[in-house]
Amino acid sequence: MKSLGKTIVLLMLIIIMALGGLLWFDYLGVMHVRTVFAPLYKVLGKNPQTSVTATSSAPIVADLDQDRIDKQLEAIEIHRQELERREEDIASKEKLNEQIANELASREKSQEDREKTFNQTVKQYDDKNVNIEQIATNLNGMTPQASVNILLAMDDQTVIDVLRKVEELAARNGTSSMGSYWLSLMPAERAAEIQRKMLSKPESLD
Repeated sequence: MKSLGKTIVLLMLIIIMALGGLLWFDYLGVMHVRTVFAPLYKVLGKNPQTSVTATSSAPIVADLDQDRIDKQLEAIEIHRQELERREEDIASKEKLNEQIANELASREKSQEDREKTFNQTVKQYDDKNVNIEQIATNLNGMTPQASVNILLAMDDQTVIDVLRKVEELAARNGTSSMGSYWLSLMPAERAAEIQRKMLSKPESLD
């Protein structure tokens, strides 16, 4: 009987201590059993702790999803800025390449124009040379006076070119040149002027 009584007393103490602990925690706001002990609070004339304490305040929880989104947005912005810089570099290089291409095209056009002019000059010279040789050949087949009459109708430079071509043909064919004889049949002043120009301009008056 004594042990049963002790057991009952201990159980009652445990219950009282448990209830007291619950009341104390509820009063402090750590636990919420206010509805259960509301009548007891009224009897005791006490109000449970309702202020938010450090232990009962909502914990500060990091919004990992928002942080991840912010980091992704920041990475996207950095990538966008990098793409803009690359586009600017590409645009600058394309502009430089276009300038170089235009300069090369201009140089190529100038080179083509020079080659065209040179070819035209060569062709004109070839045509003139052919014509002079044909005139010299024809004059060699005429009587000296007839040849002189034709030469007198020409300008001094053409006469000089024909006389030189006559000498060239004579040297090529191993014959005597008629150039000196034709000059002797010309008026003295004209012959002297032609000879003077031939000496001062050995190759050409142009």
